[in-house]
Order: sequence, then structure tokens, then C-alpha cells
Amino acid sequence: MLTRSTRSMVTFSNDFMIGDSQRELAAGTYEIVVEEELMQSLSFEAYRRTATYLMVRGRGSNTGQTTMQLTTREDLEHAIACDQALSETINDSEAALSPQEDKT
Repeated sequence: MLTRSTRSMVTFSNDFMIGDSQRELAAGTYEIVVEEELMQSLSFEAYRRTATYLMVRGRGSNTGQTTMQLTTREDLEHAIACDQALSETINDSEAALSPQEDKT
């Protein structure tokens, strides 16, 4: 069976959790690895996603270690949407604050 992997990057502006994991991950840039397999018996070339991984670099005593956290496309998209919404809320709140006037 033929397989392929594609890699991309995603940047989270805020700490986040993904899927059912209770582990909070730090804001930053993460690599996404998507594995797909070639679907057989079709008259055209098509691939089916078999796995999505979030590459998580270790911190503190685990510096230098990288783990592949299995996730789903839906959970990843949800985490990205939540991060964007939180960033917009924070930016809107900061923009709503006006500088104090100097009354001297």
C-alpha cells in the first residue's frame, strides 16, 4: 500500500488544549504531520487520511524530546478556531481601552 506524509506548520497565539487531552500546550509554532494512503481500485489517484499528528517539543526536563500527539482534523481545526477567537477577543478588549487623558 502506498502512503504519503505531508507537513505543515500552525502557530497558536495562546496556550491551548486539543481533543480530549487534559494537557495544556504552550503557545507557539507546531508542526502538523498528516499521513495518507493511496486508495486502490479507483480509475483516478486519490488518497485517504489515515492519521494526523501534532508534533510537541518537550520543555523543562524533557527538552530535546519530541512527541507525536495523535489528533483528528476536526480537533485541530477546533483548537485553531478557539485560538483565533480568543486572540480576537483579547485584541478587541485592548483596542477598546483608550489612553488616559493628561489633565494637567
